[in-house]
Amino acid sequence: MPQTDLSLYTNPEYNPGGNGLKRLIWLYINALIFKTSLVPVSAVKRGLLRLFGARIAKGVVIKPCVNIKYPWNLSIGQNAWIGEGVWLDSLVLINIGANACISQGAMLLTGSHDYKKQTFNLITGTITLADGVWIGGGAIVNQGVIAESHSVLTAGSVANKNLDAYGIYQGNPAVKMRERVIN
Repeated sequence: MPQTDLSLYTNPEYNPGGNGLKRLIWLYINALIFKTSLVPVSAVKRGLLRLFGARIAKGVVIKPCVNIKYPWNLSIGQNAWIGEGVWLDSLVLINIGANACISQGAMLLTGSHDYKKQTFNLITGTITLADGVWIGGGAIVNQGVIAESHSVLTAGSVANKNLDAYGIYQGNPAVKMRERVIN
């Protein structure tokens, strides 16, 4: 029976964007500014993200200890919140809408691996969180997921499929529990 052989992994078709020097500089800035509590000021973080090619609107709040893979694959709308310890694994584009909230410890994972292949090939897919989406603490959004307007993924839940507008999703895998009503 065939087995996984990671020595065969090459993934030549994947290009993260940015040149090697840009990726290296970002690695250090991410470690020193974003992944720590040393710089709690969102304005500084917004400016650095823009400098590295991210599309960041006004009023975005970025809390301490956020890990961002590649900022040039990131778009965040006006007044969105990124909580403590969030992991934005932006191997490919992550679109976060206006007034969206990603709570502490949540992960947006644009990549995975094809466990059916001996070579464990990389699989990527854009993540889109529309306006007003709330991703609860410790929740996971997997590659290719679209969370429609004002949908909610509750704390600790895992989204493998798209989330309907105003739906509240819970569990692993996340299932729709009820409708979100905003007063």
